[in-house]
Amino acid sequence: MRKVSFLLFLSFSFFIAFSQTKPAAGVKRPKLVVGIVVDQMRWDYLYRYYDRYGSDGFKRLLGEGFSCENTFINYLPSYTAVGHTCIFTGSVPAIDGITGNEWIDQLTGKESYCTEDTTVQTVGADNNAGKMSPRNLLVSTITDELRIATNYDSKVVGVSLKDRAAILPAGHTANAAFWLDDSSGHFITSSYYMQQLPDWVNKYNNSNAIEHLIENGWNTLYPIGTYTNSESDEQSYEGKFPGETIARFPHNISDYYQRKRSIFRPTPFGNTLTLDFAQHAVEGYQLGNGSATDFLTINCASTDYVGHMYGPNSVEIEDTYLRLDRDLAKFFHFLDAKIGKGKYMIFLTADHGAAHAIGYMKKNNLPADAWNGKVPVENLNKMLEDKFGAENLAKAGDNYQVNFDLGRIYKQHLDFDAIKKTATDYLQRLPGVAYAVDVAKIGEAPVPEPIKTMIINGYNFKRSGAVQIVLNPGWFETYGTTGTTHGTWNPYDTHIPLLFYGWNIKPGKTNREVHMTDIAATIAAILHIQMPNGCVGKVIEEVTR
Repeated sequence: MRKVSFLLFLSFSFFIAFSQTKPAAGVKRPKLVVGIVVDQMRWDYLYRYYDRYGSDGFKRLLGEGFSCENTFINYLPSYTAVGHTCIFTGSVPAIDGITGNEWIDQLTGKESYCTEDTTVQTVGADNNAGKMSPRNLLVSTITDELRIATNYDSKVVGVSLKDRAAILPAGHTANAAFWLDDSSGHFITSSYYMQQLPDWVNKYNNSNAIEHLIENGWNTLYPIGTYTNSESDEQSYEGKFPGETIARFPHNISDYYQRKRSIFRPTPFGNTLTLDFAQHAVEGYQLGNGSATDFLTINCASTDYVGHMYGPNSVEIEDTYLRLDRDLAKFFHFLDAKIGKGKYMIFLTADHGAAHAIGYMKKNNLPADAWNGKVPVENLNKMLEDKFGAENLAKAGDNYQVNFDLGRIYKQHLDFDAIKKTATDYLQRLPGVAYAVDVAKIGEAPVPEPIKTMIINGYNFKRSGAVQIVLNPGWFETYGTTGTTHGTWNPYDTHIPLLFYGWNIKPGKTNREVHMTDIAATIAAILHIQMPNGCVGKVIEEVTR
C-alpha cells in the first residue's frame, strides 16, 4: 500500500512539474501568404511605368519589399500553365508533367488540356467549363506542402479568370479554386473541390459585377496625351474588339460584351474583378484568422489577354498596368485592415513575359517575323512519306515541338532515329529556325547554354514532342497579323519580376541571377516546411536573411 501511495505521489509530482514547464515556442509563420502572378508581365514593366505608379501598389512592393531583379524562366516552352506550375512547385515540365497549356500524349496520340478532367462536374454553371482538376500535375505544390505541414489546418484558395491559373497553383489538396465562366459571367469551380458554391460566391455572382465594371466602357485612366511610354493610339498591328473598325480609345466594352462574352477578358477590368473576388474569398473563408497559416493564390490574367491583343508598346497595355497598380493598392489596403500590416506575406511574379509585336519590330528596323508551325509539319510529312513509305508520321508542331505517331512508327518497324534526323535536317534549313533538335540527342547538338538546359528541363517523354524547334530572336508562332505572344527562350519571354513583401521580409534587392524554380524553395524556407516533392530550385538566401 505504501509502495502504491509513493508511486501515485511521484506520478502526481511529475504531472505538476510537467504542467508548469513552459512549452516550446511554436514555429513562427505569417497569418496569410498571398502569391500574386501577373500574367504576361515583362520585368521591365516595373520600371517602364514606374513614374506613373502610385505609392501603394508596385512602388510599395519595390520600396518596402525585396526585389530579385534578374529572375529567369529555365525551361521551354514559356507558356501560362507551365509558368504557374513552376512557380508553385519549384519543378520543371520534365518532372511535373505540365509541358504546355495543351500537349499530345506521345503514347496514345490524344490531345490533352493541362487541367481537363472528365471524371468531375462543373459546379456553378450548366456547361463543361468546370470539368477541371489538378490531376494531370504529377508533383506537389508549395500550397500542398503547407497543408501537409499543418495537418490540413491551413486553408488554400486559388482565384483567376483562367481555370489553369486557379487550379495548378492551389495544388491537389486545396480547399477551393475558382475561375470565370464566360457564358454566365460567374465564378465557377469543379466537383473536385465541392458539390455546390458557397453562399458568398453565389451572392457575388448575383451582384452583376462585370456589368457594373464595363458600363462606362474603357477609356484611358488619364488624358491620352500623357501616355508617352507607349506608341500613339491605333496601330495596324493592334487587335480590335468585335464590332470595332479601328483599334482606338474609347472602347465601347458594354456593347461588345453583349455580342461576345469573352471580350471582357482583354480589358483591365478583369484584374479589378479578380482582386475584388479575392477580397471576398479572404472574408468568405476567413483566411488569415485561424491558428495556422493560410495561402491565397491570385492570377491577374487580363494583362495577358490585353498583351496578346495589343502588344507591349500599346496605350492599352500601359493603361492596363496603371489600373492594375491602383487595384493592387486597394487590395493591399484591404489586407492591412483585415489581416494586419506585417502579419501577411506577399510575393508577386509572372508566369512569362512577351515579345514585341512583329509589326512594331519591323517598323523600327528590328529583325522579327511570324512562324506558322502547321505548314512545316505538312511539308515534312510529304518528305517523310517519300522516304519511309508511311503517311502522316509527324503531328502538329504545338509548343515549338514536332510530335510523331509513335504507334505507327513502331508498328511498321520504321527507323525512328532516321525519321528524326530527316526532320531536323529539313527544319534546320527553314527561314527563322535557329535550331531543330532531336531532344534524345541533345548532348550532340551544338546548342549554347542556357538554351540547351531549358530544352532538357522542358522535355517529358510522354508529353513532349521529340524534336524541339528554336526560332531566331524576334520570331514567334502566330497565325494572325496583330498583337503578340510568348513561349520562347528569349529574355523578353523569360525575364520576369519577383518581389517579396510583408512578414519578416527586409527591404532590398539582388541582381544575382535566380530562377523561377527558386520561388517555391524560398517560400518553403520562410515557412519552415518541406519544399514540394518535385522541386529542383534553391533558396534565394538574400530574401530569408
